[in-house]
Amino acid sequence: MPSVLVVDAANVVGARPDGWWKDRAGAAARLYDEICAADLPDDLVVIVLEGEAKKGVPAVRTPGLRVIHAPKDGDSTILAQARAAHDRGDRVRVVTADRALSANLAGYADTVRPTWLLDRL
Repeated sequence: MPSVLVVDAANVVGARPDGWWKDRAGAAARLYDEICAADLPDDLVVIVLEGEAKKGVPAVRTPGLRVIHAPKDGDSTILAQARAAHDRGDRVRVVTADRALSANLAGYADTVRPTWLLDRL
């Protein structure tokens, strides 16, 4: 069964007090670069960007990696990506610290905290 990792980029970036709030686009670009360089165990990694962070990384779709620009809020896009992957029969894991989002993902995806991903980058 293919595995999909959906990344709530805003939550992951926000988990590091490195001044990200001064340059959200730059923080998104750094996270993207780190994810590209990492040896993650998933078949597909989906990075969801919202707001100013979208300026840091273009929307891309390549084998093994997708960057999605949320048209509105990131949570709705993350939920839609997780549901679509679940409906394809994929095993889905979402990286987020958002409790409400985690509750909405029940039945579609497992959730892990941003530190899980940061420890692997």
